[in-house]
Amino acid sequence: MTKKVVNVAVGVIYEQGKYFVCKRSEEQHQGGLWEFPGGKVEPRESIELALQRELSEEIGIQVTDSKHLLTIEHDYGDKQVCLHVHVVDQFSGRPSGLEGQPSQWVDYNELKNLEFPKANIAIIEALSTF
Repeated sequence: MTKKVVNVAVGVIYEQGKYFVCKRSEEQHQGGLWEFPGGKVEPRESIELALQRELSEEIGIQVTDSKHLLTIEHDYGDKQVCLHVHVVDQFSGRPSGLEGQPSQWVDYNELKNLEFPKANIAIIEALSTF
């Protein structure tokens, strides 16, 4: 039996040499780990629209432009995900954890020291040349 793949729009929020990250709640899949904000792509929704919707709901920003960084397929064993990762460096509003999740701005060296889900490691590696 094939596992269902969950498509996720991920935003790497970047401003003045820092990245905005959030901590997943303990109840969520991969709970307690840091993440780049985003969420599930709904049926018949484009990646770009999902990214705009999720970042508005989760951290309160309006995306004005984003650039595709990479796509990652990862099997956690209990769940398979396909992360559609975009760098968001043009937005309005000030990001904050609207769902009560801890959040912070970090530079690249700090980013490397945080604990992320395994699928996110490729994102951090891709940012080393950013």
